[in-house]
Amino acid sequence: MTPHVPASAATDTSSSTDGTSPATAFEGSADALLIRVSRLREHVALLVEHRSATDPTAADPLRGLYLSEDAVRHLLEPAGQDPAPESWVSERGDRLDLLAGRLGLTELDVRILLIALAPDLDRTFEPLYGYLNDDVSRRRATTGLALDLCGLPAHHAEGRARFHPSAPLAALGLAVVEESERPFLSRSLRVPDRLIAHLLGDETLDAALTGHVHRLRAPVRGEQYDEVFLRRLADRLAAAPLTVYLREHRAGDGLACAAGALRDASAREALHFAPDKAAGQEPTADLLREARLRDCAIVVSPLPEDPAPVMRALAVDDVSVLFTDPRPYDPHWCDHRDPLVLDAPRLRSGAVDAWAVALGTGVDTETSAQVAPVPEPAPGFDLAPVVAPYRLGGDRILRAARAAQRLAVFEGTALTPAHLRLAARQQSASGLERHARRIRPDVGWEDLVLPDKPLVQLHELALRARHRDQVLGDWRLSAGGGRGRGVLGLFAGDSGTGKTLSAEVVAAELGLDLYVVQLSSIVDKYVGETEKNLERIFTEADRTDAVLLFDEADSVFGKRSEVKDSHDRYANMESSYLLQRLESFDGIALLTTNLRANIDEAFTRRLDLVIDFPFPDADQRLALWRHALTHVPCADDTDPRAVARDFELAGGSIRSAVVTAAYGAAGRGAPVDTADLLEGARREYRKAGRLVPGEGTW
Repeated sequence: MTPHVPASAATDTSSSTDGTSPATAFEGSADALLIRVSRLREHVALLVEHRSATDPTAADPLRGLYLSEDAVRHLLEPAGQDPAPESWVSERGDRLDLLAGRLGLTELDVRILLIALAPDLDRTFEPLYGYLNDDVSRRRATTGLALDLCGLPAHHAEGRARFHPSAPLAALGLAVVEESERPFLSRSLRVPDRLIAHLLGDETLDAALTGHVHRLRAPVRGEQYDEVFLRRLADRLAAAPLTVYLREHRAGDGLACAAGALRDASAREALHFAPDKAAGQEPTADLLREARLRDCAIVVSPLPEDPAPVMRALAVDDVSVLFTDPRPYDPHWCDHRDPLVLDAPRLRSGAVDAWAVALGTGVDTETSAQVAPVPEPAPGFDLAPVVAPYRLGGDRILRAARAAQRLAVFEGTALTPAHLRLAARQQSASGLERHARRIRPDVGWEDLVLPDKPLVQLHELALRARHRDQVLGDWRLSAGGGRGRGVLGLFAGDSGTGKTLSAEVVAAELGLDLYVVQLSSIVDKYVGETEKNLERIFTEADRTDAVLLFDEADSVFGKRSEVKDSHDRYANMESSYLLQRLESFDGIALLTTNLRANIDEAFTRRLDLVIDFPFPDADQRLALWRHALTHVPCADDTDPRAVARDFELAGGSIRSAVVTAAYGAAGRGAPVDTADLLEGARREYRKAGRLVPGEGTW
């Protein structure tokens, strides 16, 4: 007799779950797997036929839901010998065979996997499993049924051990033994959907990893990488699975280093895992299974506030895992085996060859689609000075290059330095705006009216910013002691002499944003809070390609005084912190002050340049008046020479005087004349409380 099989579960082995043939439902890698499943079904059918031959309840559609007298008598009879299993797993060359070899699965493990996944590929297994489980509602394989189909007795120790949580099937996330409250032999087996999809040739990322994991893009080769370090790390990764902790000096350095090493170690992909900042239930088990299925490495960056749970969960012997974080490694983060702890080399600024490759490919990094057309560079376009200030790593050079090309295509022009600088600034977005005011520079050298000496020093400042990696790094001229490769400058001069404008011009020359630090957001009356606020700013500036400006810096960088009370002691502590932090700073910081004598000499010693901004003489004042009037409609007889000679005003005051004159002219509906300029200059004198020339009193 044969068991009752519902019509919906037809026994045609050529059918798949949607009624189509395997040849059309699956392609290539799925064919061999379906052949195995078909052979397994023949064995299952043979076992069902053997058992139903002596079972008086075989044809009862409610069999297993109640016990009749015949069923009880049948159960009390000695069990017959089941037919020996055929070689239904002998098919070779499919993904299951490759996976078994890579993960060290035994032949018995492979048989159990096939038995467990069969109902997910062929629905006709469900009623057959229901009959063999003696319960029509239990339509998945159980541990007992798997042992039966493998020809092993229920007491076989080796067979039972394959279902243990530490055995490969469960430990590697390939099979799940459910219903632990049931007796061992009646516990259900389930194979994750992701494993079945992989065996059928589907490489879509596990749904549980959405939002946490994406494919790690290999960076373009370029000068910003320490190739010797990458080669050593790549050799180790290629030789055997390795767990590595890369401490990065600047956020993103470790990720770029890991991507470069993995690129050299193997052509296979890697997965980038970004855990939540507050570590919770991270999908580490699903991530490890995905890496094993793809035979790839995992890069974890950045680490959560408490890295221990993630690092302990991902510390395995068969998958290469690279952790990156700015914090020093803490042995308490791992239970028993420490990773290989390395300092990630700093990314160099510039990397002209990497930018050239990225701009030449014209490939969209998000879709991998070719951009058509790829805009040609503008005539005379010199790539080296444009990209010199940027320390972009990973795939951010590719993304910046692609963004610049999109801007050029949108505007219908050739690729210009302005496109590239704007795109690079977008890739260097920062959290500095929480602590500082951002200025997008819109000025140039032609906007500065300065004597030759400070102008030459400003050009030197920009030169230092471009070549600091070469001079301080390659040529080893850094003083050591943990000192950074930052560029620090002090602008000293009276108010309105062009200090802030000069900082904006330097930022524009470098193609960087200017962040003006708000002192009100730094200074705090509580002990230690000012240092914490400054540390946040310096840390964010270290990881951002930008120019940091401390306006009126003497309020923070002032002289240390003799300790007479607790206030003096805490003020000196702030200064000592700043002295130490400036030495390790890697960015570009500019300080301005009206009173150079108020700046502590210890700060001055650590500065690269101190630029004095003199009060303008008559000729410079005339140039400032004419520059301010460049875009202002003026009467034909307007002549600023008299006001430039008679009124000693700095550049900022001259601009304010021109604004006053422009408003007066606009109110009359006429162009600006000399009388308007004279009135504007007088207003500035009166604001400053100075005696106006030609008047007996102000």
